[in-house]
Amino acid sequence: MMKTAESSRIYGLVAEFDSSEALLKAAEQVRDAGYTATDAFSPIPVHGLTDALGVRPSRLSSLVLMGGLTGACVGLGLQAWVSILAYPHIISGKPLFSWPSFFPVVFECTVLFAAGSAVFGMLIRNRLPQPYHPVFSTPHFEKATTDGFFLCIQANDPKYDGQETMAFLK
Repeated sequence: MMKTAESSRIYGLVAEFDSSEALLKAAEQVRDAGYTATDAFSPIPVHGLTDALGVRPSRLSSLVLMGGLTGACVGLGLQAWVSILAYPHIISGKPLFSWPSFFPVVFECTVLFAAGSAVFGMLIRNRLPQPYHPVFSTPHFEKATTDGFFLCIQANDPKYDGQETMAFLK
């Protein structure tokens, strides 16, 4: 059991496992038992763990697409404004709105905005930076970065009951 720093409320229960296979099996059992507010901590990627925990697919790709489209519109708008309104120069009889010359700037703005939205979206989605998390105070949790496999059932889970959940994890 671990308590949050803000109050004496319990954050959840954490169980430690010896291997990634044991963690995966436990995560599947926890999901099958009806727990939904769960999280796993592992030093290596465990294939199938996201499915076992019932993690929904990320919507970050939609955010990156919107960022890329915004960047393309900004790049095209900037080039059009500069070429047509701000500094209209007719060079060699070419039209003011000459889209082939706009392509490099539009492409670069698309990549810049998409990459920026990916980075900032990931940081916001993962609630980073997070210098403190209640599971950090769990005994032996420092092993999560080397050879420890941990599964946490949070106290805000609708099915959570301190004694029953503890008995289930044992």
